[in-house]
Amino acid sequence: MESTERKEELRRLLRIDAKESRVSEIEVLMKDAHFWDDHRAAAKVAQELKHLNDFLVEFELAENETELEKLELEIFFTGPHDEASAFLAVHSGSGGVEAQDWGEMLLRMYERWAEGEGYKTVLLDETRADEAGIKSATLQIEGFRAYGRLKGENGVHRLVRISPFDGDKSRHTSFALVEVVPELEKSEVTISPDEIKIDVFRSGGAGGQSVNTTDSAVRITHLASKIVVTCQNERSQLQNRLQALKILQGKLQLLSDEKHRIANENLKGEPVLASWGNQIRSYVLQPYQLVKDLRSGFETTAVDKVLNGELNNFIEAYAKYLARSK
Repeated sequence: MESTERKEELRRLLRIDAKESRVSEIEVLMKDAHFWDDHRAAAKVAQELKHLNDFLVEFELAENETELEKLELEIFFTGPHDEASAFLAVHSGSGGVEAQDWGEMLLRMYERWAEGEGYKTVLLDETRADEAGIKSATLQIEGFRAYGRLKGENGVHRLVRISPFDGDKSRHTSFALVEVVPELEKSEVTISPDEIKIDVFRSGGAGGQSVNTTDSAVRITHLASKIVVTCQNERSQLQNRLQALKILQGKLQLLSDEKHRIANENLKGEPVLASWGNQIRSYVLQPYQLVKDLRSGFETTAVDKVLNGELNNFIEAYAKYLARSK
């Protein structure tokens, strides 16, 4: 296919006309005198505008197959929730302090990635382990397309290394589960009070001393799905409840989307979120160094860089893998 024909095909697949319309819409919004009254919401819109303008310029300038192939990755980010901010949770597996330390390493990796990409992060919930590391933690990652870029991180991450906690210096294998959920402004899913159980408890994580003196932390259990979410960062029980409901709504929306996909494609099986059986990536620190994604096949020996947040090569490789599989 010639470059001109390919470019026209990409114009349709990438919904260029819709992107141009969205730019015009945002430019009108930004002329409103009250646009910046809600600074958080306005900043998200401004970030979206910057991305759209950069991409549209890149699309217009693309002339050869190599440049068009790079733009093709944008197709990966056309899902219904891809432009949303994200909630990312890390759950350490069984294995005591070794697994809990691995959970904290992953949490730090995603914090550094987000910082490098210009996203704002807020630690909403954290359960510290007794000796070192974490049992679980939830990050809010705010910014345009945080969910779309991180959704491929859903699943089990495996670490192989010589344990710093083992006096015999033996090799250990640890696991942690990562879940990524969109932060939805609007959702088709509604949650009735009789569908959930709400517990409050004293915060033991981030948030400051004033949080720890009151029962402000919130745990919400969705009775039908058994999904449990917690939030303890905010300084009031009401704020924590609202954040926890947002996370729950995102999880239920993904579950609903998967049910529709299975029904529409005449597939069998129950929809699942990230589960322990779904190992996606291995991080080997000893006896050699290698990080390998088990879906796309992408691998690198630059383990330290990956653990310091250099994840974009994995994100891009997963996008290409999905494009091939479709």
